[in-house]
Amino acid sequence: MRTKIPVLDIMIDSVTMQEALDAIETFLTEDRPHLVATANAEMVMMAKEDQELACILNKADLVVPDGAGVVWAARYLGHSMSERVAGYDLTQRLLAQAARKGYRVFLFGGAPGVAEKAKETAERLYPGIVIVGTRNGYLADGEEHQLVDTIRKEKPAILLVALGVPKQEKWLYRNLDTLQIPVCIGVGGTFDVMAGNVRRAPLWMQQANLEWLFRLLCQPYRAIRMLALPRFVCQVIRYKKD
Repeated sequence: MRTKIPVLDIMIDSVTMQEALDAIETFLTEDRPHLVATANAEMVMMAKEDQELACILNKADLVVPDGAGVVWAARYLGHSMSERVAGYDLTQRLLAQAARKGYRVFLFGGAPGVAEKAKETAERLYPGIVIVGTRNGYLADGEEHQLVDTIRKEKPAILLVALGVPKQEKWLYRNLDTLQIPVCIGVGGTFDVMAGNVRRAPLWMQQANLEWLFRLLCQPYRAIRMLALPRFVCQVIRYKKD
């Protein structure tokens, strides 16, 4: 039984990478759809102001601690959380597992051409992987129903959606019962990294919990979004005092 830990009233699963993969493997054997979310400090702060997002996260089947800030907050609040489970790394491990076990995968999201490039990368890195379809994240009015039907017909076991937070979580939650896909995950900028459009931080920066700094240096326009981090720290400190 996984332990869920409240971080500013958002329930985060205290799992290691392997435990997250084991949970997803169990989901793949069950005859119902499952929603997986990767929560970092920015997402938690969004959820503080977006009750719909907060409700979705607290109903999700698995919410991994994707961010050093979330792990710090859990520990600061007196809970046990062993490690960060980065969404990008979780996705790569899951794709490798899909290649080994024959799970069908669908990629939805990103700018035109990005999902296709991500597919090419996955096929190079994980020989034998079965990616049954791709679709960019730009939908015209009335196209959502058609896309859901298209995805369903391909019968993927895993659906990766890269629309950004909170759009991807809301899209998945809205269509979860109709899709009837065992594992649905919002993966943010994962396709962009796989496509080579965005660089990932060097390993030493990841290990030093400085991936946020690397993103800021590479993408200065993220500065306003990064203000969520100090706000998050202040909220957690205030939450503990209360």
